[in-house]
Amino acid sequence: MKRAAFGHIGFPILLLIPQLAIIAIFFYWPAGYAIQSSFYLEDPFGFGSTFVGFENYTRLASSSNYLSSAWFTLIFTSLVTFFALAIALLLAVKADKVIRGAKTYRTLLMWVYAVAPPVAGLIGVMLFDQSRGNITQLLGMMGIEYRLGVNYWDTAVAMISVSIWKQIPVNFIFFLSGLQAIPRSVREAAMIDNPSGTRRFWDITFPLLAPTGFFLLIINITYSLFDTFGIIDTLVKGQPGNNPMTLVYRVFVDGFRGQDLGGSSAQSVVLMVLVLILTVVQFRFLERRIHYT
Repeated sequence: MKRAAFGHIGFPILLLIPQLAIIAIFFYWPAGYAIQSSFYLEDPFGFGSTFVGFENYTRLASSSNYLSSAWFTLIFTSLVTFFALAIALLLAVKADKVIRGAKTYRTLLMWVYAVAPPVAGLIGVMLFDQSRGNITQLLGMMGIEYRLGVNYWDTAVAMISVSIWKQIPVNFIFFLSGLQAIPRSVREAAMIDNPSGTRRFWDITFPLLAPTGFFLLIINITYSLFDTFGIIDTLVKGQPGNNPMTLVYRVFVDGFRGQDLGGSSAQSVVLMVLVLILTVVQFRFLERRIHYT
Protein backbone atom coordinates (compact mmCIF):
# COMPACT_ATOMS: atom_id res chain seq x y z
CA MET A 1 0.00 0.00 0.00
CA LYS A 2 1.36 3.42 -0.97
CA ARG A 3 1.70 5.75 2.01
CA ALA A 4 1.10 9.50 1.78
CA ALA A 5 3.99 11.62 3.00
CA PHE A 6 4.36 15.34 3.66
CA GLY A 7 7.54 17.22 2.87
CA HIS A 8 7.33 19.32 6.03
CA ILE A 9 5.65 18.62 9.36
CA GLY A 10 4.13 22.09 9.42
CA PHE A 11 1.70 21.35 6.59
CA PRO A 12 -0.25 18.49 8.30
CA ILE A 13 -0.36 20.57 11.49
CA LEU A 14 -1.80 23.45 9.47
CA LEU A 15 -4.50 21.12 8.11
CA LEU A 16 -5.37 19.96 11.63
CA ILE A 17 -5.64 23.44 13.14
CA PRO A 18 -9.29 24.13 12.03
CA GLN A 19 -10.52 20.83 13.47
CA LEU A 20 -8.54 21.28 16.68
CA ALA A 21 -9.89 24.83 17.03
CA ILE A 22 -13.49 23.59 16.67
CA ILE A 23 -12.92 20.87 19.29
CA ALA A 24 -11.28 23.35 21.66
CA ILE A 25 -14.00 25.99 21.28
CA PHE A 26 -17.06 23.75 21.31
CA PHE A 27 -15.92 20.97 23.67
CA TYR A 28 -12.87 21.66 25.85
CA TRP A 29 -13.76 25.28 26.66
CA PRO A 30 -17.40 24.54 27.72
CA ALA A 31 -16.26 21.38 29.54
CA GLY A 32 -13.62 23.32 31.45
CA TYR A 33 -16.09 26.06 32.31
CA ALA A 34 -18.63 23.45 33.52
CA ILE A 35 -16.00 21.85 35.78
CA GLN A 36 -15.08 25.25 37.22
CA SER A 37 -18.74 26.28 37.74
CA SER A 38 -19.53 23.00 39.50
CA PHE A 39 -17.43 24.19 42.47
CA TYR A 40 -19.27 27.50 42.78
CA LEU A 41 -22.69 28.69 43.87
CA GLU A 42 -23.63 31.03 41.04
CA ASP A 43 -25.89 34.03 41.46
CA PRO A 44 -28.81 33.52 39.03
CA PHE A 45 -28.63 37.19 37.97
CA GLY A 46 -24.89 37.09 37.31
CA PHE A 47 -23.82 39.32 40.23
CA GLY A 48 -21.17 36.96 41.52
CA SER A 49 -20.32 33.46 42.66
CA THR A 50 -19.19 31.79 45.89
CA PHE A 51 -16.76 28.90 46.10
CA VAL A 52 -18.49 25.94 47.77
CA GLY A 53 -16.10 23.08 46.97
CA PHE A 54 -17.85 19.73 46.47
CA GLU A 55 -21.15 20.90 47.97
CA ASN A 56 -22.94 20.75 44.59
CA TYR A 57 -21.83 17.12 44.17
CA THR A 58 -22.84 16.07 47.70
CA ARG A 59 -26.19 17.74 47.15
CA LEU A 60 -26.71 15.65 44.01
CA ALA A 61 -25.77 12.43 45.82
CA SER A 62 -28.38 13.10 48.52
CA SER A 63 -31.11 14.40 46.20
CA SER A 64 -33.97 11.92 45.82
CA ASN A 65 -35.13 13.69 42.63
CA TYR A 66 -31.69 13.35 41.03
CA LEU A 67 -31.35 9.70 42.04
CA SER A 68 -34.86 9.05 40.66
CA SER A 69 -33.81 10.63 37.34
CA ALA A 70 -30.63 8.51 37.31
CA TRP A 71 -32.65 5.33 37.87
CA PHE A 72 -35.15 6.28 35.16
CA THR A 73 -32.30 7.12 32.76
CA LEU A 74 -30.86 3.63 33.28
CA ILE A 75 -34.24 1.99 32.54
CA PHE A 76 -34.95 4.34 29.63
CA THR A 77 -31.54 3.80 28.00
CA SER A 78 -31.66 0.02 28.41
CA LEU A 79 -35.16 -0.37 26.97
CA VAL A 80 -34.70 2.07 24.08
CA THR A 81 -31.35 0.55 23.08
CA PHE A 82 -32.54 -3.06 23.30
CA PHE A 83 -35.87 -2.69 21.49
CA ALA A 84 -34.57 -0.26 18.85
CA LEU A 85 -31.82 -2.74 17.96
CA ALA A 86 -33.97 -5.88 18.21
CA ILE A 87 -36.90 -4.57 16.13
CA ALA A 88 -34.57 -3.05 13.51
CA LEU A 89 -32.66 -6.33 13.18
CA LEU A 90 -35.91 -8.28 12.78
CA LEU A 91 -37.17 -5.87 10.09
CA ALA A 92 -33.80 -5.91 8.29
CA VAL A 93 -33.76 -9.71 8.18
CA LYS A 94 -37.29 -9.73 6.76
CA ALA A 95 -36.51 -6.91 4.29
CA ASP A 96 -33.43 -8.77 3.09
CA LYS A 97 -35.69 -11.61 1.94
CA VAL A 98 -38.19 -9.41 0.10
CA ILE A 99 -37.87 -9.63 -3.69
CA ARG A 100 -40.99 -7.95 -5.12
CA GLY A 101 -41.50 -4.33 -4.05
CA ALA A 102 -38.27 -4.33 -2.05
CA LYS A 103 -37.53 -0.61 -2.61
CA THR A 104 -41.03 0.45 -1.54
CA TYR A 105 -40.88 -1.77 1.53
CA ARG A 106 -37.50 -0.37 2.59
CA THR A 107 -38.53 3.23 1.91
CA LEU A 108 -41.59 2.82 4.14
CA LEU A 109 -39.35 1.57 6.93
CA MET A 110 -36.72 4.29 6.54
CA TRP A 111 -38.79 7.47 6.13
CA VAL A 112 -38.90 8.09 9.89
CA TYR A 113 -35.12 8.70 9.67
CA ALA A 114 -35.87 12.15 8.21
CA VAL A 115 -38.15 13.15 11.09
CA ALA A 116 -36.57 15.56 13.62
CA PRO A 117 -36.81 14.58 17.33
CA PRO A 118 -39.23 17.44 18.26
CA VAL A 119 -41.49 16.44 15.34
CA ALA A 120 -41.35 12.82 16.52
CA GLY A 121 -42.35 14.05 19.97
CA LEU A 122 -45.25 16.01 18.47
CA ILE A 123 -46.45 12.88 16.66
CA GLY A 124 -46.20 11.07 19.99
CA VAL A 125 -48.36 13.74 21.62
CA MET A 126 -50.97 13.28 18.88
CA LEU A 127 -50.99 9.51 19.47
CA PHE A 128 -50.92 9.53 23.29
CA ASP A 129 -52.92 12.72 24.01
CA GLN A 130 -55.40 12.25 26.88
CA SER A 131 -58.47 13.41 24.98
CA ARG A 132 -57.73 12.90 21.26
CA GLY A 133 -54.85 10.44 21.01
CA ASN A 134 -55.56 7.38 18.86
CA ILE A 135 -53.62 5.03 21.12
CA THR A 136 -55.26 6.55 24.21
CA GLN A 137 -58.71 5.94 22.69
CA LEU A 138 -57.74 2.39 21.73
CA LEU A 139 -56.57 1.68 25.27
CA GLY A 140 -59.76 3.29 26.60
CA MET A 141 -61.84 0.82 24.54
CA MET A 142 -59.89 -1.95 26.31
CA GLY A 143 -60.71 -0.44 29.71
CA ILE A 144 -57.22 1.01 30.27
CA GLU A 145 -57.05 4.63 31.42
CA TYR A 146 -54.01 6.32 29.90
CA ARG A 147 -52.95 9.79 31.09
CA LEU A 148 -49.97 11.34 29.35
CA GLY A 149 -48.28 14.06 31.42
CA VAL A 150 -50.21 13.11 34.58
CA ASN A 151 -49.28 9.53 35.36
CA TYR A 152 -45.52 8.89 35.81
CA TRP A 153 -45.35 5.52 34.06
CA ASP A 154 -47.86 6.44 31.34
CA THR A 155 -45.58 9.32 30.37
CA ALA A 156 -42.54 7.03 30.59
CA VAL A 157 -44.17 4.53 28.20
CA ALA A 158 -44.82 7.31 25.67
CA MET A 159 -41.21 8.56 25.94
CA ILE A 160 -39.76 5.09 25.47
CA SER A 161 -42.13 4.14 22.62
CA VAL A 162 -41.52 7.31 20.59
CA SER A 163 -37.75 7.14 21.17
CA ILE A 164 -37.65 3.53 19.95
CA TRP A 165 -39.78 4.35 16.90
CA LYS A 166 -37.50 7.29 16.00
CA GLN A 167 -34.30 5.21 16.18
CA ILE A 168 -35.44 2.03 14.38
CA PRO A 169 -34.84 3.38 10.81
CA VAL A 170 -31.21 4.28 11.56
CA ASN A 171 -30.50 0.80 12.91
CA PHE A 172 -32.48 -0.76 10.04
CA ILE A 173 -30.30 0.91 7.40
CA PHE A 174 -27.06 -0.31 9.00
CA PHE A 175 -28.32 -3.84 9.67
CA LEU A 176 -29.66 -4.18 6.12
CA SER A 177 -26.35 -2.98 4.67
CA GLY A 178 -24.52 -5.47 6.91
CA LEU A 179 -26.76 -8.33 5.78
CA GLN A 180 -26.31 -7.49 2.11
CA ALA A 181 -22.53 -7.39 2.58
CA ILE A 182 -22.42 -11.06 3.61
CA PRO A 183 -21.02 -13.00 0.62
CA ARG A 184 -23.51 -15.17 -1.26
CA SER A 185 -21.06 -18.09 -1.16
CA VAL A 186 -21.10 -18.00 2.67
CA ARG A 187 -24.91 -18.05 2.70
CA GLU A 188 -25.05 -20.98 0.28
CA ALA A 189 -22.49 -22.94 2.28
CA ALA A 190 -24.46 -22.26 5.46
CA MET A 191 -27.68 -23.52 3.78
CA ILE A 192 -25.93 -26.78 2.88
CA ASP A 193 -24.50 -27.28 6.38
CA ASN A 194 -27.62 -26.33 8.29
CA PRO A 195 -31.17 -26.38 6.84
CA SER A 196 -32.65 -24.59 9.87
CA GLY A 197 -33.05 -20.86 9.18
CA THR A 198 -32.99 -19.98 12.89
CA ARG A 199 -29.76 -21.91 13.51
CA ARG A 200 -28.18 -20.38 10.40
CA PHE A 201 -29.01 -16.91 11.66
CA TRP A 202 -27.52 -17.40 15.15
CA ASP A 203 -24.50 -19.49 13.99
CA ILE A 204 -23.53 -17.62 10.80
CA THR A 205 -25.41 -14.37 10.18
CA PHE A 206 -25.43 -12.90 13.69
CA PRO A 207 -21.64 -13.32 14.30
CA LEU A 208 -20.93 -11.73 10.91
CA LEU A 209 -23.13 -8.77 11.94
CA ALA A 210 -21.23 -8.34 15.22
CA PRO A 211 -19.09 -5.34 14.08
CA THR A 212 -22.23 -3.55 12.83
CA GLY A 213 -24.09 -4.44 16.02
CA PHE A 214 -21.23 -3.18 18.21
CA PHE A 215 -21.16 0.13 16.35
CA LEU A 216 -24.94 0.48 16.65
CA LEU A 217 -24.84 -0.38 20.35
CA ILE A 218 -22.61 2.64 20.97
CA ILE A 219 -24.71 4.87 18.72
CA ASN A 220 -27.97 3.81 20.40
CA ILE A 221 -26.68 4.32 23.95
CA THR A 222 -25.49 7.78 22.97
CA TYR A 223 -28.83 8.51 21.30
CA SER A 224 -30.81 7.35 24.36
CA LEU A 225 -28.73 9.45 26.73
CA PHE A 226 -28.39 12.68 24.77
CA ASP A 227 -30.42 12.86 21.54
CA THR A 228 -33.88 12.22 22.98
CA PHE A 229 -34.07 15.67 24.58
CA GLY A 230 -36.43 17.04 21.90
CA ILE A 231 -38.79 14.08 22.22
CA ILE A 232 -38.96 14.31 26.02
CA ASP A 233 -39.40 18.09 26.05
CA THR A 234 -42.28 17.86 23.56
CA LEU A 235 -44.03 15.03 25.40
CA VAL A 236 -43.91 16.72 28.82
CA LYS A 237 -44.84 20.01 27.11
CA GLY A 238 -42.08 21.92 28.91
CA GLN A 239 -43.75 21.27 32.27
CA PRO A 240 -41.98 18.22 33.71
CA GLY A 241 -43.69 18.38 37.14
CA ASN A 242 -43.62 14.85 38.57
CA ASN A 243 -43.09 13.25 35.16
CA PRO A 244 -40.00 11.14 34.51
CA MET A 245 -36.86 12.93 33.38
CA THR A 246 -33.57 11.75 32.00
CA LEU A 247 -30.33 13.15 33.41
CA VAL A 248 -29.76 15.34 30.36
CA TYR A 249 -33.24 16.87 30.62
CA ARG A 250 -32.70 17.49 34.35
CA VAL A 251 -29.55 19.48 33.53
CA PHE A 252 -31.71 21.76 31.38
CA VAL A 253 -34.54 22.03 33.94
CA ASP A 254 -32.29 22.77 36.92
CA GLY A 255 -29.96 25.07 35.01
CA PHE A 256 -32.32 27.13 32.86
CA ARG A 257 -35.62 26.85 34.75
CA GLY A 258 -34.33 26.58 38.32
CA GLN A 259 -31.36 28.93 37.74
CA ASP A 260 -29.16 26.51 39.71
CA LEU A 261 -26.10 26.95 37.51
CA GLY A 262 -23.63 25.37 39.95
CA GLY A 263 -25.78 22.27 40.47
CA SER A 264 -26.48 22.01 36.75
CA SER A 265 -22.74 22.22 36.01
CA ALA A 266 -22.08 19.44 38.54
CA GLN A 267 -24.69 17.30 36.74
CA SER A 268 -22.93 17.98 33.43
CA VAL A 269 -19.60 16.85 34.90
CA VAL A 270 -21.24 13.65 36.20
CA LEU A 271 -22.56 12.99 32.68
CA MET A 272 -19.12 13.54 31.17
CA VAL A 273 -17.61 11.04 33.61
CA LEU A 274 -20.42 8.58 32.84
CA VAL A 275 -19.77 8.82 29.10
CA LEU A 276 -16.03 8.36 29.68
CA ILE A 277 -16.64 5.21 31.75
CA LEU A 278 -19.06 3.80 29.14
CA THR A 279 -16.55 4.44 26.36
CA VAL A 280 -13.75 2.68 28.24
CA VAL A 281 -15.98 -0.31 29.09
CA GLN A 282 -17.22 -0.64 25.53
CA PHE A 283 -13.82 -0.53 23.87
CA ARG A 284 -11.79 -2.39 26.54
CA PHE A 285 -14.19 -5.25 27.20
CA LEU A 286 -16.95 -5.53 24.59
CA GLU A 287 -14.82 -4.88 21.50
CA ARG A 288 -12.57 -7.84 22.37
CA ARG A 289 -15.48 -10.14 21.66
CA ILE A 290 -16.01 -8.64 18.20
CA HIS A 291 -14.13 -10.10 15.24
CA TYR A 292 -13.84 -7.88 12.18
CA THR A 293 -12.28 -10.46 9.88
